[in-house]
Amino acid sequence: MITQLITSFIASAAFGVIFNAPKESLVKCGFIGMAGWFVYYILYSRDVSSIVATLVASLIVAIISQFFAKLYKMPVIIFSVAGIIPLVPGGLSYDAMRHFVENDYNIAIQLAAKVIMLSGAIAMGLLFSEVINQLYQKSLKRRKEAGLLEKD
Repeated sequence: MITQLITSFIASAAFGVIFNAPKESLVKCGFIGMAGWFVYYILYSRDVSSIVATLVASLIVAIISQFFAKLYKMPVIIFSVAGIIPLVPGGLSYDAMRHFVENDYNIAIQLAAKVIMLSGAIAMGLLFSEVINQLYQKSLKRRKEAGLLEKD
């Protein structure tokens, strides 16, 4: 478990370097990737479907990314792109393509379908987080207008 957390931290931070993220954000990117992988690993080890585990983990990655973006005044994409890297099904994609090349179409289609569902789960997690954030911002605005909160 510790090895996987360290590896996911390094992978996310290293992708931040490739993505030209600011140096001061690299540790934060690594932390977000590690947090996402931790959530995925815990859920998957408790017999939750890999697709559901990926959805929840990507939602957590996106929520933390939005929090860090606001806290450190940086674009959300810096944190979310680097943080989502451990969840990307690259090895499974490779296996699907290898089976296609080897004319083993039954397994290739099964693997490709799983890759598509995992990729969709990542996209949905990122999307749900944005929707939640927009609803929260709208709620804050309404409460400020109603005088329930102090105005900035």
